[in-house]
This record gives sequence, C-alpha cells and structure tokens, in this order.
Amino acid sequence: MKTIDSIPTSKIERASKLLQTGAKVGVNYLKYYGEKMVNPELTKDKLNENNADDIYDGLKSLKGSALKVAQMLSMDKSFLPQAYVEKFSLSQFSVPPLSGPLVIKTFKNNFGKSPYELFDTFNPEAINAASIGQVHLAQVDQKKLAVKIQYPGVAQSISSDLKMVKPVAIKMFNLKGKDSDKYFKEVEDKLIEETNYILELEQSQEIAKACSQIENLLFPSYYKAYSTDKILTMDWMPGMHLSEFTSSNNNQAASNQLGQALWDFYMFQIHILRKVHADPHPGNFLVNNENQLVALDFGCMKSIPTDFYIPYFELIDRNVLNNPQVFKEKLFSLEIIRIDDTPKEITYFTQMFYELLGLFTLPFQSATFDFADPTFFNQIAQLGERFAKDTELKKMNGSRGSKHFIYINRTFFGLYNLMFDLKANVNVNNYLKYKKQ
Repeated sequence: MKTIDSIPTSKIERASKLLQTGAKVGVNYLKYYGEKMVNPELTKDKLNENNADDIYDGLKSLKGSALKVAQMLSMDKSFLPQAYVEKFSLSQFSVPPLSGPLVIKTFKNNFGKSPYELFDTFNPEAINAASIGQVHLAQVDQKKLAVKIQYPGVAQSISSDLKMVKPVAIKMFNLKGKDSDKYFKEVEDKLIEETNYILELEQSQEIAKACSQIENLLFPSYYKAYSTDKILTMDWMPGMHLSEFTSSNNNQAASNQLGQALWDFYMFQIHILRKVHADPHPGNFLVNNENQLVALDFGCMKSIPTDFYIPYFELIDRNVLNNPQVFKEKLFSLEIIRIDDTPKEITYFTQMFYELLGLFTLPFQSATFDFADPTFFNQIAQLGERFAKDTELKKMNGSRGSKHFIYINRTFFGLYNLMFDLKANVNVNNYLKYKKQ
C-alpha cells in the first residue's frame, strides 16, 4: 500500500482539502443529472459509488477525527447507501500508512530515540492503519509486540475538524438551536480522549482485569515503559480481524462461541461496570486459532451515569413500554420529549420511539436470541428508511435525547451489526454468572 509522508495539520490545509472533496462531489452530481436526462431509468447507485470514493479519498488523507466520523457512519448499515458503508468501513483498519521516515521522526519526538534503539527489532512498515493511528510489529527479548503510533497533528485538529463538519451534520440530522452543541461537545470530548494513549493504556488494563473471567475472551498486556501519550505498546496478538473471520466461516459452533463471548463482554460492561467499550467495529476484534475473541483498542470508553442508565434500560421492560404514562415519564427523563414541545410533537415522538424501542429491545425479550434471523435487521432497515422519508419529521427539531445516547446507541448499533455478521445464537443473560465472581 502506498505510504504518505505528511498529513495536513493546519485549519486552512484541512479546510482546503474538504473543499476540494466537495467540488468533486458536485461534479459527480452534475454528471449524474446530465445522464439522468438522457436515461430517466438511471439509479443513484453509480453516483453513490463515485461520491463514496471521492469522500473517502479526501478523508483518508486528513486522517484523525474527519476519518473517524466516516468510521462511525460505516457502523450503521441501515443509515447510508451500501456504497458508502463498504468504502467507509475501510477506515476501520485499512488506510494509507505513514512512511518509514515519518514513523522514526514520531518516535524521536516522543522518546528522544528511534524505534531501533528501543526495541530489538522493529518493522517500519505498518501492519494495520486506521483513522487515528497505525500499528507496527516490534520485538523485545523474543516477545512480539504491537506498537500503535498516533498520526501527527490528530489531537490538535479535532476541534477545527468538527467545526467544519458541523453544518453538514446539523442538516443531515435535522438539528436545531443551541441544543445541538451538547452533542458535538460529547463527540469532541470522546475524540480528544481517544488521542490520549496513556489514558487508553490505563483503561485497557482496567477492563482487561475486570473482564478476565469471561470465557473465550482475551486481552493483550500493555507496556508503560514503551508507551507515551502518542505511542502505545502491547502484546502482539495473533488472529484475523472479525470481518475476515465472518466472511469465510461456516462453523456455527464457532460463531456461537464468539458471539456469546462478545455479547457477555458488552452486557457485563454495561450492566455491571457501567462503563463500556463504545467502539465495537470489526477492526477492534481478532479471532484466534481457538475461535476465541481478542478485544483491542480501549481509547473510546463511555461511562454510563445512573440517571441515564436507569430510565434507558427500564425501557427494555415490556410493562414499561406498554404503560403510556410511565413510558412518557421515561421519555421525559431521557430528554426525548421536552416541556417546550407542542402536543403534536409529544404525540409524534412518543409514537416514534415506541416503535423504535419495541424493535430494538427484541433481543432482550427472551432467554435466547438468534442474530442469524434477517427479519430483525430487515425491520430495522425498513423503519429507518420510513423515518428518513418522513416529511413531518423533517419539520421538527431533531435535537432529541440525552447526550449519552450518542455513544450508547453507537455501542448497540455496532454490537448488533457484529452479532449479525457472526450469525450467532446467544443466551441473553449468560453474563450474569460472572457478576458473582
């Protein structure tokens, strides 16, 4: 894969790159509408493919939070056209890496010495490259290590990047007023945390210790002596990315074993630790030769406050969902409906979230759930498409819900998609057996 020798870091450079990308997308639309006049039957498939290519090409050169947004969007397969999902999903673990000289320069800036002085051996070619950093293979005393190096300038450009994408996001999600600021602040704070590799090291050790008893789940050890806030060193864990496994696996028992480990891992974090790995995409999980799950990358951890946790998970209870008065109280607690809403807005959003929650809580309504059943995901896609085309919804203020929804919903979207890819059948409450250990 072609490497890069520099990353645009100034606000002007990054804004210019985004403008260039926008111009390419504009040309794609002009070309599409010109061809549409000649061929009225023309679909938007080719337009989506061209736009996805151009947008991704622009974002991958910027890296950082701009590319991270693409990664987040790729996790919701029912939101974007398939061309965007396929292209943006590359940001999970396959983007152009930094060149060897830039890698060595990064080490010297952080340790005052080159990687060859720190490790017995060091491969200057990246093994994996994602949105915020890339991974190299090193070795000390016969032990293989994975060394994650953060791209230069990523942390410093987060705020300016989000300001550039904010107008697009406001239009896309129909956000209005100052209420939208809390959502952008939540995303900004999390992205800043993800660029602090010392924090990630501490969170990784904390979660690995707390979840060590979960069957068929493994974690690497982390090494503080070879880590800084921009470089993180851990055990090299053999295995294939989860997406590679699911694309070729025909062993249902292996799928169920991995799916149970993944499900227990998330349920234990959410319900026992009240702090969750909020970045569940395939690039953060490996499958080893024993069909065990290896969990990586704990830069994005979301703490779940009690005043959000209680009303959010009480909505799993069908008695709450089907009690109009209690259900409405929970929606107020979660800021989904507000005291300044009109009666029409209250009625609309109450009905909307009743349908959404009735569907999204289905996995919790029985002792087992089969994620191989496509009906569940087809219903999610159909509901999403229906609301996307709803003209009434577009007239209303889309600034809905507590800021905590962003990463908790992202966690469930990502988890459900991984479970569907695995086609796993799981015991829903199996995680409870680890509570007593």
